[in-house]
Amino acid sequence: MPKLKTHSGAAKRFKKTGTGKFKRGQSKMRHILTSKATKTKSKLGKIVLVSVADTPKVARMLPYA
Repeated sequence: MPKLKTHSGAAKRFKKTGTGKFKRGQSKMRHILTSKATKTKSKLGKIVLVSVADTPKVARMLPYA
């Protein structure tokens, strides 16, 4: 069986937790921040988990994570 290649784009965006779930950052925090509420920016700055439905897709892109 040959080695599997890691999806380099996914490797930059997702990290695996100790329990086997995947962490991800949130979007909408790059620019046009003046029109967003402070509460919104505070929530978007936090790290969240990948949804259960998308976890198998991410896991397939990161075979050695």
